[in-house]
Amino acid sequence: MNQNKAEIIAVGTELLLGQIANTNAQWISEQLALYGLNVFYHGVVGDNLTRVKDTFALANERSDVVIVTGGLGPTDDDLTREAFQLISGFNMIEHKPSMEKIEAFFAKHHSIMTPNNRKQARVFEEAIVVNNKVGMAPGMLVHYNDTIWIFLPGVPREMKAMMLEEVLPILRKELQLSEIIKSYVLRFIGIGESKLEHELKEIIDQQDNPTIAPLAQTNGVIIRLTVKAKEEEEAIIKLEQTKEKILAKVGKYYVGMNDETVEKAIINRLRMLNYTIASAESVTGGKFIEKIISVSGASDVCIGSIVCYDKSLKRDILHVSDEILESHGTVSSECALEMSKNVAHKLSSNVGISFTGVAGPNSVEGKPVGTVYISVYIKNKNHLVERFEFTGDRNGIRQRAVQKGFEILLNLLK
Repeated sequence: MNQNKAEIIAVGTELLLGQIANTNAQWISEQLALYGLNVFYHGVVGDNLTRVKDTFALANERSDVVIVTGGLGPTDDDLTREAFQLISGFNMIEHKPSMEKIEAFFAKHHSIMTPNNRKQARVFEEAIVVNNKVGMAPGMLVHYNDTIWIFLPGVPREMKAMMLEEVLPILRKELQLSEIIKSYVLRFIGIGESKLEHELKEIIDQQDNPTIAPLAQTNGVIIRLTVKAKEEEEAIIKLEQTKEKILAKVGKYYVGMNDETVEKAIINRLRMLNYTIASAESVTGGKFIEKIISVSGASDVCIGSIVCYDKSLKRDILHVSDEILESHGTVSSECALEMSKNVAHKLSSNVGISFTGVAGPNSVEGKPVGTVYISVYIKNKNHLVERFEFTGDRNGIRQRAVQKGFEILLNLLK
């Protein structure tokens, strides 16, 4: 493993104000980790020349690679170049190809280019210019006092393209980054972090390469497998072998890998079975269907939802019988089952799922806060209703209900 220390600095007051999240640093760290380059520091500094200069000076003392995002635009508060010039003394020149690109952009859009746009084409005379194929401001790579400095735009789509196409290949060559680090994220639902760790204790105790790191999240538990290898093929073989050992122990809780969320897994399963789904939501207020339709391709399997918060809607729209509503109430297994069946029939869907319960602040029909009934109905197949007692605040109870609905549904579809 190389011992180069990398640092990432984001320039922009909007980041300090919380108006924009600093997602660039996270993404860059992930990319550098793939090549075994250690990121030791993340920093954010506002649009102030003195503070930017001081931040750069500190980074130059402690880091071997510094990647700066932001502050390369045309306005007076874009100060990255000026701040670095103060500590390096490097001359700046106008990069002709970049200037021609900027002029062509304004000509194409029949706009008048203001003089300050020329600032975006200014680069250090000593720099390797990093071409910006997505936007206008070029990036730069320079060497100063044994530190590699990389300057990139703050716009994520521009920065990412430049990193992948030019910066990372240059760094890998200059720093001789032969070792790669590759990770799998395995997703599980219906099992807590402590139980998962207990089930995998023998495997975890023997871990070396890959390493195994369980981590609880709001939407389940993940295991991050991380391996070091010389080549990607070797890394994948080691990861797959460890994944097989883990699934042999806890495979029944497995959802998917990397970005395959439980919502995606359900949609894929519905598509494979040639099923469609509809929901009837009272306590969750549409949160279940919102998460389903946030997945690309959901329209293949998702019919829709009826949000039936009031008792009258359960009766008049979903046709839950007066007998059930009067004898058992809206917060009951009988009502939940009728809701799931009737929404499937009403919306001509193979699968119906329903949620009814009490999120608070007060009890309903004698049922305490946190009581939730979830029912899943699969036409001409089977159905179930389960009662839960969730804890937490109002929104937390609703979120937990949705997550438990996903778990029940995925298990039934399996």
